[in-house]
Amino acid sequence: MKHIFNPEAHKTYGAYIGLKKLFILILAAVTILIGIVAIASGSSKLTITQVLLSLCGRGSPKTDIIVLSIRLPRIVTAIVAGIGLSVTGCVMQSILRNPLASSSTLGVSQGAAFGAALAIIVFNAGIQKQTLDGIGFSNPYIVSICAFIGSMMSTMVILGLSKVKKTTPEVMILCGVALSSLFAGGTTLLQYFADDVKVAAVVFWTFGNLGSTSWREIIIMSVSVCLSLVYFCFNSWNYNAVQNGESTAKGLGVDVDKMRLTGMAVCSFTASVIVSYIGIINFIGLIAPHLMRRVVGSDYRFLLPASAFAGAVLLLLSDTLARLVVQPIILPIGAITSFLGAPLFMYLIFKSGKYV
Repeated sequence: MKHIFNPEAHKTYGAYIGLKKLFILILAAVTILIGIVAIASGSSKLTITQVLLSLCGRGSPKTDIIVLSIRLPRIVTAIVAGIGLSVTGCVMQSILRNPLASSSTLGVSQGAAFGAALAIIVFNAGIQKQTLDGIGFSNPYIVSICAFIGSMMSTMVILGLSKVKKTTPEVMILCGVALSSLFAGGTTLLQYFADDVKVAAVVFWTFGNLGSTSWREIIIMSVSVCLSLVYFCFNSWNYNAVQNGESTAKGLGVDVDKMRLTGMAVCSFTASVIVSYIGIINFIGLIAPHLMRRVVGSDYRFLLPASAFAGAVLLLLSDTLARLVVQPIILPIGAITSFLGAPLFMYLIFKSGKYV
C-alpha cells in the first residue's frame, strides 16, 4: 500500500515556498539599500560612508543636519507611504475582485483633495512661505484634518450603501468612480472662486509632497500602516479563499460580506491617513501588487509583504528621481509616479492580454 505522503513532492513544495520567502527577504534588503542611496542622493553630494556615519551617530554636524533632519524623515515617509498604499491597493483588489481597485479609483484621493481645498480656500489655511521643496502652509494641521475627513466621506458613503443595499463589488467600484467625479467637481468650483495664491496652494497639495511630514506625522502614519498590515496578514487565508469565488469562500467558512466591509474600512482609513499628510500619490497601490503577482503569485501570505516592499521601492525610486532631475528643484512626486506608473501598467496589460 502506497503512502499518501510524498516526500519528493513535499521537498519540491518546501523549496518553492522557500524561494518566495528568499525573494521577500532580498526585496526588504533592496529597500534598505535604496533608502541609504536615496539619503546620499541630492544637491549636497553626500557619500554612502558619510550617510552611514551620520546614521550611526558619528557624522559631522553639517552632515547630521542634512541626513537626520532633512533627508531621513523624507525617506522614512516614502517607505511608510509606499508600504501603506501598495498593501491597501493589494487588499482592495482582492476583496472587490477588481484589478483596478485602489484608493484613487474609490474616491479616497479625490475626497482628500476636496478636503484640502476646503481648508485652504474656505478656512484660510494660508501660505506661509515658498521654498525649493514647495509651499509651506501656515496651518498644515487644518489641511491634513480636512483632507482626512474628505477622504473618509467617500469611504463612509460606499460602506453605507454596501451595508444598506447589499451592493456587489462592481457597484462599489462604480460608486467610487461617481464620488471621485463629485469631489473633483467640488474642488474645481472652490478653485474657481478663489484667488490665484490659494489656487496655487491647492494645486501644489494635489502634486504630493514627501518632505512636508515631521516625525510626529511619520509615527502616526507608521502606526496605522503597521496595524493594518498585521490585520491583513491575519486575514491572508480569507483573501486567498475569495480569489476562488464568493461561493467557495463561504463554503470554507468565510463571512465574505463582513470581511469585505471591514477590509474596505481598514484600507480606506490607512490610505486616508497617508494621503492627508503627503497629498495624492497615484499608481503605487495599483502597480506594486500587479508586479509582485508575476513573481510570487496570488498567495496573499507572500503577496502582501512582497507588495509592501515593492511599493516602498517604487516610491523611493520616484522620489529620488524627482530630486535629481532638476537640482536643486524637487519635482512633484505625484507627477513622477504617474509618468512611471502609467506606461508600466500599460505594458503589463498588453504583455499578458489581461489585467492581472
